[in-house]
Amino acid sequence: MTAYPDLFDAAGVAAVSQRIAALTPESRPLWGKMSVSEMLAHVNVAYEMVYTTKHPRPNPIMRWVLKRIVKQKVVGPAPYPHNTPTAPAFRISDARDFAVERDRLLGYLQQVMNEGRSTFEGHPSLSFGPLTAAEWNVLFAKHLDHHLQQFGV
Repeated sequence: MTAYPDLFDAAGVAAVSQRIAALTPESRPLWGKMSVSEMLAHVNVAYEMVYTTKHPRPNPIMRWVLKRIVKQKVVGPAPYPHNTPTAPAFRISDARDFAVERDRLLGYLQQVMNEGRSTFEGHPSLSFGPLTAAEWNVLFAKHLDHHLQQFGV
């Protein structure tokens, strides 16, 4: 089991931000096919689902499947295996700007921390329904950790 940084806490955000700062436009993945810019855009999708209306809510049947089968893999403590299939909403198919995506991610991390644990307690996910703040933290931190490891930071 892996302990993930607390993204509602300044120390946790600082630790993750330091890892993000170690990325460069030339960073190459240790596995997978995404460029570093695509990876940052991919990670930003989780925050877009909270803070924008860009991504539609899955239909009721898909939500049932996601909640019953996928949720525990996403909010549970076990790390993601390498080359885990990506949900369609998280696939990045266009070119992205490294600095723009990095700065968006850092901004989202700051926003989550500033809003705090109480804002996320019981806040509904588009895919999984209401989550606890601890589940939100794992959702964000585990995904980010997986991809930062992918790029060796």
